[in-house]
Amino acid sequence: MPRTMMQRLIATVLSTALVLLPVADAYGAAARIKDIVDFEGIRENQLVGYGLVVGLNGTGDSLNNSPFTKQSLQSMLERLGVNTAGENVRTANVAAVMVTANLPPFATQGSRMDVSVAALGDSDSLQGGTLLVTPLLGADGEVYAIAQGPVAINGFKAEGDAATIISGVPTTGRISSGALIEREIDFHLGAQTSLRLALRNPDLTTARRIALAVNDFIGAPTATPEDPATVRVTLPPGFNGNIVDLLTDIEQLMVETDQTAKIVIDENSGIIVMGKDVRVSSVAVAQSNLTVTIAEDPNVSQPNPLSLGQTAVEPNTTLNANLSETALAVVNESVTLQQLVDGLNALGISPRDLIAILQAIKATGALQAEIEVL
Repeated sequence: MPRTMMQRLIATVLSTALVLLPVADAYGAAARIKDIVDFEGIRENQLVGYGLVVGLNGTGDSLNNSPFTKQSLQSMLERLGVNTAGENVRTANVAAVMVTANLPPFATQGSRMDVSVAALGDSDSLQGGTLLVTPLLGADGEVYAIAQGPVAINGFKAEGDAATIISGVPTTGRISSGALIEREIDFHLGAQTSLRLALRNPDLTTARRIALAVNDFIGAPTATPEDPATVRVTLPPGFNGNIVDLLTDIEQLMVETDQTAKIVIDENSGIIVMGKDVRVSSVAVAQSNLTVTIAEDPNVSQPNPLSLGQTAVEPNTTLNANLSETALAVVNESVTLQQLVDGLNALGISPRDLIAILQAIKATGALQAEIEVL
């Protein structure tokens, strides 16, 4: 290949890379609308029920200590035509459980979903058990699904006369596709003419950017920000489709999110997380550590032989206090998060001391960020 042609090819490749670099950076800082909002009406619903697990190998509830299990067992047997009134039931193969599930959005009647099972009494393990027919109720008290089936647990328990081994939690389990949906949620998404988008992290700037992105894409004032957490989208006149088609088009749009400057602190573990917009004015910081050491070395005094004295213990305590001080260190005004981190790291302190320093800087008004303590 001639030298001139090779130079032109290299120049073309470099110019293309320089043109694509800002675009890649811009899209790297953006997120799809579907990843930062929840669409109104597209949500799960929590269900809960009370049932019995049978077939346990002696690891069920103690009926004397769990009267609700005994009452439930007798009621179930009576419905099946078995009269146990006045009888002393001593089985250890039954356990009372709570059954929970999340009803998927737009789940149709006759479809199935997974359920979770957790022991309610003093059962040791649900291994090998089978859940009997259990109605699952919603918050309105209506039955939306029926659960039944063998319980699969993630742990086990083995014990002998002098040792016990427990792995995981044998008193909780799961039934894959164990619930049959009997009632549907009455919500028709396609019939809606307007819908709200709920931001998962409410912010005025992000809400406005979402509305602008939708309106630019549709070419009409379709989206309106109502508050920091809500953007209303209206089906435009003459749109070739329904609200589902409109949401399908706009959920792939890229929007650059924005958040308030925040520092999250977990004092128990000493974890500090800072947002990228955290800024600090120039401050001077001095920090000292006080270490106190206490050692006990009691002296034992023995009486002379054949004397009437008694053995005495005399306390002997050694106290040491060390105070390490550091000179004033300047944390320069930061423009980026990296500069702020570099300035704080220059102090050479532990994360737990840094928590106190950040709170003190916030008290002086030099920290332009919100501090949230978990």
